[in-house]
Amino acid sequence: MSDKAKQLYDELIERMKEVSIINSCEALLGWDERTYMPRGGSAHRANQAAYMAGLTHKKFTDPRMGELLGELAQSDLMKDEFSDEAVNIREIKHDYDKEVKIPQKLVEEFTHTTTMSQGVWSQARGENDFPKFLPWLEKIVKLCRERAECFGYEKEAYDALLDEYETGSSVEFVSKVFSGFRDDLVGLVSAIGNSKIKPNLSIIESAYAVDLQEVFGRSAAAAIGYDFGTGRLDLSAHPFTTGIGPGDIRITTRYNPNHLGQALFGTLHEAGHGMYEQGVPTEHYGTPRGAATSLGIHESQSRMWENQIGRGKPFWKHFFPRAQQMFPEILGEVKFDDFFLAINDVRPSLIRVEADEVTYNLHILLRFEMEHALINGDLQVKDAPSAWNEKFQKYFGITPPNDADGCMQDVHWSAGYFGYFPTYTLGNLYSAQFYNKAKADIPGLEDQFAIGNFTGLKKWLEENIYVHGQRYRAEKLVEVVTGAKLDHAPLMNYLKEKYSVLYNL
Repeated sequence: MSDKAKQLYDELIERMKEVSIINSCEALLGWDERTYMPRGGSAHRANQAAYMAGLTHKKFTDPRMGELLGELAQSDLMKDEFSDEAVNIREIKHDYDKEVKIPQKLVEEFTHTTTMSQGVWSQARGENDFPKFLPWLEKIVKLCRERAECFGYEKEAYDALLDEYETGSSVEFVSKVFSGFRDDLVGLVSAIGNSKIKPNLSIIESAYAVDLQEVFGRSAAAAIGYDFGTGRLDLSAHPFTTGIGPGDIRITTRYNPNHLGQALFGTLHEAGHGMYEQGVPTEHYGTPRGAATSLGIHESQSRMWENQIGRGKPFWKHFFPRAQQMFPEILGEVKFDDFFLAINDVRPSLIRVEADEVTYNLHILLRFEMEHALINGDLQVKDAPSAWNEKFQKYFGITPPNDADGCMQDVHWSAGYFGYFPTYTLGNLYSAQFYNKAKADIPGLEDQFAIGNFTGLKKWLEENIYVHGQRYRAEKLVEVVTGAKLDHAPLMNYLKEKYSVLYNL
């Protein structure tokens, strides 16, 4: 590294860390808004968030950043494309080249609008009042289209939005991956639906005291490796994870007093996200090397802990006796196999975050198709409820009874997260390949789970996923870790093997 290159690089990193401090303040405002802020504070919070977003944009798109990146991109620091320096330059430049195209006014308007709309969405959903949310959603779709036009794209506007969450991905890639997966998935869902074996859902759909659910969920999150010394668990209308900064990771869940699994699996899911945030290299904080690879890889972590582990038999060999002790009146006389079948119930359901691991991906497919149509103009926002219900009937065979459990159920659109949903299914696909590799690398891994030992898997994830930050983009990371390109076969094989036994297919 030449002295000049080092000087320029050090200046770049110093500027990035300043931007990251501002981002962490934005994250804290967002977390507070969705947890403890009184509803009356929405307008002021929107002003705060818009100001912070504008300040971040101004700092990040400063012409000096462009000068530094231009010189560094041609420097000897780029010789090893996977070195810390080359990775940071590459990824910062990718983001800079996009953000510099967005006017600060649009950044502030987008942030102000989405902050306000989340409060409106929450109220409208509670009142089942889509017309109240409609003008806000129309404005958000319009702003997302404007952002896409500013970013630029080769084929479709939605590609530009998808790139914000899964760098380098596209409608073409996602559609190709999803199409083969969808056909196999629909067949499995149909076979399970036709099975004579039906779980006794009263086992998990009973009066489970919320305070005890919280204790149980916290103990499970701690057992798999979520560090409460550097993390929190709170309540929110929609579970989420926020990384404030090193040593401060926030996760949330929500409780159903008449269902054991909803909060527990939501907590395991968010703990998976939280552990990833706790595990990225803190010495690289503020740079791509100290940040998660992509939203798809992030989802692979949460979905792995929620499903492959949390819905797996080895996990419950350890936790079922504890659940019986904590909820003796409900579970005291229940047989293990009956309980295990109940928590792995597969059937079409209305709510995505409460869906089983088989039908879940159909929820994502529906949302992907809806978002794509909204952004390219094939679907008008005012027609979203009817389009949603039509697609839901097509994929699930049921029609939502209201918009609160239909097109308004997720927070994502009110937050402007168009392009986010496909990463959930990509995460499921990634997780299956990662988990297969972990089992191959760690003999007796699931035997460890059965005695409550999850450190082996967490260490493997730290060494193979967390440590890289954004050294590799998602598709490359999968190849580096597993030796194979992304394929839906590992996930389908896992689902078929597990559910063929449970439902005697």
